[in-house]
Amino acid sequence: MRIAIIGSGISGIVSALKLHELHEITVFEANDYLGGHTHTVDVSFADRDYAIDTGFIVFNDRTYPNFQKLLDEHEVAYQPSPMSFSVKNDRNGWEYCGSNLNGLFAQRRNIFNTKFLGMIRDILRFNKQATGALRESEQTVGDYLKNNRFGHSFGESYLLAMGAAIWSCPQDQFAEFPIRFIAKFFENHGLLSITNRPQWYVISGGSREYVKKFTAPFSDRIHLNSPVERVRRVVEGIEVVICGDDVRTFDHVIFACHSDQALRMLEEPSVVESEVLSCFPYEKNSAVLHIDESLLPKKRSAWAAWNYHIRNDQPRASTVTYNMNILQNINSRRTFCVTLNEDDLIDPDKVLGQYNYAHPLFTLERESAQNRHRELINHDGISYCGAYWGNGFHEDGVNSALAVTQVLNSSEHESGATCTAASMKAGSAIVE
Repeated sequence: MRIAIIGSGISGIVSALKLHELHEITVFEANDYLGGHTHTVDVSFADRDYAIDTGFIVFNDRTYPNFQKLLDEHEVAYQPSPMSFSVKNDRNGWEYCGSNLNGLFAQRRNIFNTKFLGMIRDILRFNKQATGALRESEQTVGDYLKNNRFGHSFGESYLLAMGAAIWSCPQDQFAEFPIRFIAKFFENHGLLSITNRPQWYVISGGSREYVKKFTAPFSDRIHLNSPVERVRRVVEGIEVVICGDDVRTFDHVIFACHSDQALRMLEEPSVVESEVLSCFPYEKNSAVLHIDESLLPKKRSAWAAWNYHIRNDQPRASTVTYNMNILQNINSRRTFCVTLNEDDLIDPDKVLGQYNYAHPLFTLERESAQNRHRELINHDGISYCGAYWGNGFHEDGVNSALAVTQVLNSSEHESGATCTAASMKAGSAIVE
């Protein structure tokens, strides 16, 4: 089949990687680089060059099995990354890092602070009872905190801060996430215990290194700076309009972009497409690469890989700074940081680059919509994949692409043209 793949993020790359041997693929990317959220930036300082990741940064050996398998198959090198989390709360003056006692009590006065100690007690209580929340499917995070009488300090300075940092969304948006989803995620990632935690990794030389190796076999079939303006079903197949005047027709189209982007591009979406894809809203985030250490906690003992900032004038956005020296094991006199949504606090003279990303938000309707993914695989000649079909991370992008490509490759073997009900069933099994 002639297949168009729209988007070159992890889902689009894996789709092309798994399809290019059996099909005539063409990848369209609106940006001038491959990778989507995988965006490595070159920085020079003191006669040394550094490759800094500004979007996708880390993965682990527990919840990224298919992504890690692909890395190993393509001999992509990766190295351990220390994972830690800190909070700087301007409203109560707290600074702490949860990775060890020295960081937890970076401000020694908190040893005698009853509210701070109450937060620690709530953390231990939450970790103990959170697995029970797996059965509380109808409660949001905010409802769960209220109904179980967790303190304000625990919510603001720990759970809501951590969730907002992980999903790059405002605290009030995270409070609307389903508690069952969050409890399961925390359990799977070892966030409910001190010792049973996965090992985190970063790609050696920057995340773009995996993009180079994954796309090498089909690099001649990739078109950068090629935004797709319109996709429509026609008698001859699926028509794709690129940059206003370039019109091409394909047998199949894979939307490997965000769900809202797909809906904007698709002419006359079906009832199923409109219903399902509209269930995944997105949050836009500004990411600034810089060397301004004032965005980190004042106490160096509270510095962490991820540093969440609670402001007095808290904007309706996630305000977190990634310490890239810690995450990417960078040895430099400069501290390279990537900060989300605090452009106004960063010294303009210390800015190295500014980028924009969008991350999926999750609601109580999320699970039912995700369970309908199979309905949008080879749906009248169009398939959909992306990290929004899972938790919003790289492994989810990989899994959704594998679900699509298994169906399309199976249909090629079976009939060379159409997808049978049997192949649809076989493909859907790989989603989770």
